Amino acid sequence: MKENTTKSRLLTPLLHALAWLLFIILPQIIINRYWGSNNYIAWGFYFNATMYGVIFYINYLWLVPKYYFKQQKTPYFILAALTVVVFYGISFYANQQIFHDPERERQIHEAFEKLIKDNVIQRPPMKQLQIYYFALIGVIVTGFSIGLRVIEKHADSEKRQKELEKEKLNSELAFLKNQVSPHFFFNTLNNIYSLIEINKTDAQDAVMKLSRLMRYLLYESEHGVTPLGHEINFMNHYIDLMRLRISTKVELKIDLPDNDYGLKIPPLLFIPFIENAFKHGISYREKSFIDISMKTENNSIIFLCRNSVAAQTAASSDENHSGIGLENVKKRLELLFPGKHELQISKTDNEFLVDLRIEVTTEE
Repeated sequence: MKENTTKSRLLTPLLHALAWLLFIILPQIIINRYWGSNNYIAWGFYFNATMYGVIFYINYLWLVPKYYFKQQKTPYFILAALTVVVFYGISFYANQQIFHDPERERQIHEAFEKLIKDNVIQRPPMKQLQIYYFALIGVIVTGFSIGLRVIEKHADSEKRQKELEKEKLNSELAFLKNQVSPHFFFNTLNNIYSLIEINKTDAQDAVMKLSRLMRYLLYESEHGVTPLGHEINFMNHYIDLMRLRISTKVELKIDLPDNDYGLKIPPLLFIPFIENAFKHGISYREKSFIDISMKTENNSIIFLCRNSVAAQTAASSDENHSGIGLENVKKRLELLFPGKHELQISKTDNEFLVDLRIEVTTEE
């Protein structure tokens, strides 16, 4: 990020330097080609070009940011016009006193006199033409400085907007993750509390697995992405923990890939669906089922989670059934995989189904 910012800051001065280098070399080639080593023409040209350059940078670095962009248009145009007038005066004085070539002016004067005598042209108003052309080029240079500044300001605004959107995304993801973790943690503690009175050995095993889960939550989930294999291990630990409290009436089918480390995903993306299935799909009085599967195809992940709807939750509303975890994972998917995921959640009186398909690219 810092490297990109440094390159961006160096790009503008490098482009300015390149433009000035071309501006110096090309006219010199033309002058040498048509006028030979005429120092008066060369130095006169470069002096006037320097005047235009100073006009440009006064506008570019000072007048446009300080006045034009701050909606002080009248002071800006007055100062811009005054700048052109001042530097025309400097240019006129230099051309008369420093770059004055009597022989060249005599030749030009004789050429014009001949054309006028032959009625080819009328006597041109030389001084007025000098003022006109200097003012015209000064206006063009001023307009170019405004245009370039406006383009740069627009590019900077877009860059800042993207940075703000990224910061907002990171803040929202952190907020959503912090909501998921305590929700999951408290549910798991309740499970262990129930196990203590039933089987202390299983309870101790559950505490060990919970410690592994918490280690993952505290360290792995702090990173933006994690290997899919790590997330699968986390899911397996959670499912093993939940197995300890379900009865034989629950049919549990798990089909997860074995250590698939080829893809990287945001952490804690699938656990809300699994947690929801155990929370709402288990019945202690009648047969129930939970069917969880995942497979990968190239850069795509296909995750399915089916569970029965327990009698005590069958009459619950969809919103209550989904819970905080499902709402959070929907938001995370929208933020992390815009246009690259498909989530279908369907519910009947007897079954709840989650069908999630994600296209994971190298950027994730």
